[in-house]
Amino acid sequence: VIKLAGTFMLYMGLMGVAEECGLISKLARAVKGPMERLFPSSKKAMGAITLNLAANFFGAGSAATPFGLEAMALMKGDDSAVATDDMCMFLSLNSAAIELIPAGVLALRSAAGSQDVYSVVLPTFICSVISFAVAAACCKALCRLFPRRVK
Repeated sequence: VIKLAGTFMLYMGLMGVAEECGLISKLARAVKGPMERLFPSSKKAMGAITLNLAANFFGAGSAATPFGLEAMALMKGDDSAVATDDMCMFLSLNSAAIELIPAGVLALRSAAGSQDVYSVVLPTFICSVISFAVAAACCKALCRLFPRRVK
């Protein structure tokens, strides 16, 4: 656990530095268009959604959790017992997140004494991009097939 804690602290620190220097706000502006298409009725949760997906992108899944909880709370609809379409999309994309640096896997491979710790980075990135696209497409298709009925 101690070997894993160091890696996670490193990436959580990097996310903090990125947020302080304004990189996160630049990232939010860069992905504003696609995010508005993915989450059309969640304007006030856009910051938390972006931070959650960015933390997952950089392999800091533990750091993404508070942003994910905040995003879900901000997206909650009138009927809090039923998930909104945007909540379902967020859950799908969060589960199939694009991951540039799979920090947990790298830490485990390093702790296990792997000869080439970073050999999984490119295949992980490619698979995560594909799974992200499929999750978004499936969620959009299912939202059109089964529209929410407002009571």
